Amino acid sequence: MSARAYTAGTLPRGSSAPRPPRGGGLGRPLLVAGALVAAMALVWAVATQIQAFRVHDAELLQRLAFAGGERTNDVAVVLLHLINPLQFTIWAVAIVLFAFARGDRRLAFAVTAVMVLAPVSADLLKPLLAQPHVGFGRTIAAGSWPSGHATAATALALSAVLVTPARWRVLAAPLAAAFMLGVGMALLIRVWHMPSDVLGGYLLGGLWIALAVVGLRVSERRWPRRRT
Repeated sequence: MSARAYTAGTLPRGSSAPRPPRGGGLGRPLLVAGALVAAMALVWAVATQIQAFRVHDAELLQRLAFAGGERTNDVAVVLLHLINPLQFTIWAVAIVLFAFARGDRRLAFAVTAVMVLAPVSADLLKPLLAQPHVGFGRTIAAGSWPSGHATAATALALSAVLVTPARWRVLAAPLAAAFMLGVGMALLIRVWHMPSDVLGGYLLGGLWIALAVVGLRVSERRWPRRRT
């Protein structure tokens, strides 16, 4: 009997319909990862090699640095305190433990890798891509791209979304985006980074999340979990 003849009503006894591979496709996360790499290269090149954009980068920082008052500055200090090394470690451990509590060791290992490798990669890229900035009276070190704080905030926020059950991600995603945006604005208000540095950090953190999704899907295809 041909494969076409095996309809829902004529499958041999004891057999079951073939199931599609679990874990999802690799095309979309790989495409996202490639797009993020390209965007990082473009942002760095434009912000460091084109004089007009370098000036605009500094002007935007100046406007944001002087736009807020004392209360805005206090909020910025609080937000940046949330991702200092100790606080970042506490949040990261909580996210990993939550993934373990859900019984998903692969996801726990994936987000652990993201939250370790993302900040480290930012620190490694800074001296390699260092370029002097156009200043306006306040000096930002040449090796500031991408922002390690923005990278860490992105890795932390998106890892939290990744371990959140699917039905709650519609709520978790906006909160994560607000946290990332708040940290980025705080960096500019406190004049710790250029706007292009913050954007680069967002892209780098997102890249590691995309790679984590690729790794999870490859793992699921290679070692599928048993169905209960």
